[in-house]
Amino acid sequence: MRVLVTGGAGYIGSVVAAQLLAAGHEVTILDDLSTGHSDAVPQGAHFVKGTLRDCVAEVLADGADAVVHLAAKSLVGESMADPSKYWSGNLGTTLTLLEAMRVIGVRSIVFSSTAAVYGEPERTPVLETDPLRPTSPYGGSKTAIDTTLTEFARLFGLAPVSLRYFNVAGAHHVAGEGGGWLGERHHPETHLIPNTLAAATQGRPLNVFGTDYPTPDGTCVRDYIHVTDVADAHLRALDACEPGRHRIYNLGSQAGFSVREVIEVCRDVTGLDVAVTEAARRPGDPAVLVASSERIKAELGWTPTRDLRAMAADAWQFTQAQARAQADRAAAEGPGQSNAAAEGPGQSNAAAEGPGQSNAAAGGPGQSNAAAEGPGQSNAAAEGPGQSNAAAEGPGQSNAAAEGPGKTNAASEAGPSPKAPGPATS
Repeated sequence: MRVLVTGGAGYIGSVVAAQLLAAGHEVTILDDLSTGHSDAVPQGAHFVKGTLRDCVAEVLADGADAVVHLAAKSLVGESMADPSKYWSGNLGTTLTLLEAMRVIGVRSIVFSSTAAVYGEPERTPVLETDPLRPTSPYGGSKTAIDTTLTEFARLFGLAPVSLRYFNVAGAHHVAGEGGGWLGERHHPETHLIPNTLAAATQGRPLNVFGTDYPTPDGTCVRDYIHVTDVADAHLRALDACEPGRHRIYNLGSQAGFSVREVIEVCRDVTGLDVAVTEAARRPGDPAVLVASSERIKAELGWTPTRDLRAMAADAWQFTQAQARAQADRAAAEGPGQSNAAAEGPGQSNAAAEGPGQSNAAAGGPGQSNAAAEGPGQSNAAAEGPGQSNAAAEGPGQSNAAAEGPGKTNAASEAGPSPKAPGPATS
């Protein structure tokens, strides 16, 4: 199958593209690199640098059987400050994509949505049939896209599948020549796991907002899914596209993990201590945000296979690989020279920030799956319960995983993430 992946140079998009290639599909990636990375484009994929508005019709006309749409803007805090950017950058560009698909005759599309469409749910785990009450323009734009997909299916026979999830974490290893680690590279970073790893390596404290929630250890609980499992769900969804029917699935762990659990696992994986500063709750952070994935398990056979330790361990491998790459570049270039673009999937074009950090440009169409920010967070991709630089996101946060034109996987610490109130940390 010939598949167009929008936002395929971002965190989630690059892993989806790598898995599509491994499954034998022909892959074209459209990304403007505003938050994606050219070195994250998997070997074997055809890469087109550009925006959906300017390029998607021409790219589709060159030959495509299906679309995986991950390109989007995804910072909750930014969407509150500049809502028109999100309505235009998310809904507007998706309308351009859908109209091009209609005219050219491409029907199948898998849309990377977000659990932020549920806002602050009345119950957990959240079901696909629960009310949609987005609390930010980011979540509102994703809700509007889901509504549009339903209408295009009804009126024009489109075959859409929407995937809704909170926090994506971990890293994916591509084997073989030209392979390497694909992981999170956001600037700023707002996700819990990469921020906890950064705190461990840099010897700085991690702020945890709220330790008196009605949860087993007093800290917020959020859903985390390994990026490899999320990519697998996208491939399964591609096979489930049905003309005239809009399928919607949540991706969830069914249980979730607390901020303290995430921090402790990161300590164990790295063998390093992480100092924690406890602070008061932030307004609007729900105690628990978890999604039910019973529907996709029953209909498509998908279940998450990698646990929290695997997410932290793989993210740590990616962080170390980036640190080694930066050291090698610095040694090769010599004093007074600038750091050149990194090589290989999973390495950063960063000039030299901390391990696992990148100098990637933020904002603008072509951003990728930012974990959005939750209450009290900004420019964050999403954070885990009570985290600020956290990956976790709750209602109103972004799919931290999506990327490409218009998306960004930024995260903050242990605070509510931009997509939905995430764990409170910073």
